[in-house]
Amino acid sequence: MSTAPRRTALDALHRSLGATMTDFAGWDMPLRYASEREEHQAVRTRAGLFDLSHMGEITVSGPQAAALLDHALVGNISTIGPGRARYTMICREDGGILDDLIVYRTGATEYLVVANAGNAQTVLDAVTERAAGFDAEVRDDRDAYALIAVQGPEAPGILKSVTDADLDGLKYYAGLPGTVAGVPALIARTGYTGEDGFELFVAPEHAEGLWRALTEAGAAVGLVPCGLSCRDTLRLEAGMPLYGHELTTALTPFDAGLGRVVKFEKEGDFVGRKALEAAAERAASAPPRTLVGLIAEGRRVPRAGYPVVADGAVIGEVTSGAPSPTLGKPIAMAYVDAAHAAPGTAGVGVDIRGAHEPYEVVALPFYRRQK
Repeated sequence: MSTAPRRTALDALHRSLGATMTDFAGWDMPLRYASEREEHQAVRTRAGLFDLSHMGEITVSGPQAAALLDHALVGNISTIGPGRARYTMICREDGGILDDLIVYRTGATEYLVVANAGNAQTVLDAVTERAAGFDAEVRDDRDAYALIAVQGPEAPGILKSVTDADLDGLKYYAGLPGTVAGVPALIARTGYTGEDGFELFVAPEHAEGLWRALTEAGAAVGLVPCGLSCRDTLRLEAGMPLYGHELTTALTPFDAGLGRVVKFEKEGDFVGRKALEAAAERAASAPPRTLVGLIAEGRRVPRAGYPVVADGAVIGEVTSGAPSPTLGKPIAMAYVDAAHAAPGTAGVGVDIRGAHEPYEVVALPFYRRQK
């Protein structure tokens, strides 16, 4: 029996704004409000406002919280300074990626682990299981937070107008407690768009008031509400992986070209260490398929699962593809054989329903903001 999708604290507001809603990872979420292309361009040139309350928050606290996370995740969590954040992953014993995460250090012995919506329960279960023997508490805080993001070049100015927090001193991948529009929040300088921006963790009962305050503060500079559709094209242009596409349990971080997040030098054992050491050796001696960017020469859009071809043979597979509003052409990320991964490699195409459409191999990301 299927269950109805969950609704965020902003659900009624999205509907009042005319949002097209969609079921995403068991949540009813706004796909778009009007034009996804206009929402995308707003984030690139002005600012956009996102409801990300479907993400999964897990609090880990106690004297051995850092030691637990060092054991449970592949990163060196013990070295995260107070108020800082880190991108990391949680893997299976065989090295397969269960999820990619952001971990915020929110106190001396407290951490906030943020998982992707579709993997939140899996991550919670895994960290809870791995907590055995550690003096630490793992708490499911998914219902304790709403998450609102303001992203784009105008985001700092908008947020500064409604908070007394020192945003100039807030570095990328850092978070600090503060008050935004009168609401207590964890203010994080993180995002998934390739632009500067902030993610605001607040109590669900404060979400609507905060959204309205940010909307009013951003009206003069062209801030617009944005849905998941443009979030996907923004992250694709920025070369950011999406779980279920570029990251899966069939891949290790080394297969995904993200071996740098695995910290073998940290003290003690961690789940997946042996398998990941072997994966690192394999990657060093015989490079696996490499994640590259593809830019279409024509107008046909590649989709996830389409074969990448060269000289009549399949050399890889598209993981994500969409029209790029910024480049004005279809783009894709794909895993391809190392022999065809160099930017500018000739003769590479995508098999789109039997037709081999020519594509240019490029280095990721497709788009990098001007600092």
